[in-house]
Amino acid sequence: MNNFKKIGMTALAASLVSTSVFAGEMAVTGSAKMNFENYSGTAMNTTKAFSMGNQITFSGSGELDNGMTVDLSFVLDQGDNTTLAGGPFDGHSVTISSDALGTLKFNGEGGDSAQNAVGDTAAGNIWDNFDGVNGATAKLSESNGGTNFNYTLPTMVDGLAVAASYQPQGATDSSDTAFSLVYTGVEGLTLSYGEGTDDADAAGSGGTTADADTTSMKASYVYGSVTLAYSDHDHDSNTDTSDQTATSWKVSYTISDALSVTYASETIDDNATAATSDAEYTKVTMAHTSGGMTISANYQEAENGGYTTATDEDIEYVGLSVSFAF
Repeated sequence: MNNFKKIGMTALAASLVSTSVFAGEMAVTGSAKMNFENYSGTAMNTTKAFSMGNQITFSGSGELDNGMTVDLSFVLDQGDNTTLAGGPFDGHSVTISSDALGTLKFNGEGGDSAQNAVGDTAAGNIWDNFDGVNGATAKLSESNGGTNFNYTLPTMVDGLAVAASYQPQGATDSSDTAFSLVYTGVEGLTLSYGEGTDDADAAGSGGTTADADTTSMKASYVYGSVTLAYSDHDHDSNTDTSDQTATSWKVSYTISDALSVTYASETIDDNATAATSDAEYTKVTMAHTSGGMTISANYQEAENGGYTTATDEDIEYVGLSVSFAF
């Protein structure tokens, strides 16, 4: 009887080990990073701020008997959901993929639509660093994301990635769709195109007059140690005062394996009734990497951040960060 128990326990232990391997493992990733930043302007001079990296990602992956791969991801970010009203996670998703069927991703929260996944400006959304600072209100209008489904088709043409997304209907929002095309078939060249909707429900606030379509186009080219990028972004709404266009460009130069410098610019033209001037942003960044340590310094400037020429909407930003890879 004792021998039978031992055999049974051994078989159970072996099955548990096999199941664990089959299910994959969860891993935690993040970065060790220290930051310094300061905003200043005509009517503003903030306290100099010091901070550290505050985001970690829990991820896991496993392969099923049918050849499909399942990935799970949860992101913890101290800077988001600080009251935990939306739960402790900044974003979370489940991804199912195979070579034959492509990739289906469900974003439980914090997901991009197919359009805004390629919709960042060529300069990298400089405006986001000034959003809400001293009256700055300029934002990049995009198609609806959040809790949604994203599907990437299997490769049909070399160098061409095709993706689509679906945002279910909400309490005051109709369902939204988007698609994107990314072409990398020429060495050094990347071309991106995305379209998506952000439509209000007829029963919701604003009615159908709030319906909008967003289109993003972007091109970047790497030639030796120089990278050039340009983007054009158009948000077309049934309400004329909600229309928006944004153009952006960037030049990066890799001086050596350790040192690089970038200059970038963005202009956002908002058609709101109160807007009297375009919001303009510039950024200069220098990064040095040595032995797993990267030191980055950047200077950014915003002009007319609230779409007017008020002097308090001209803001400067200085940032310095040190990150460690290990």
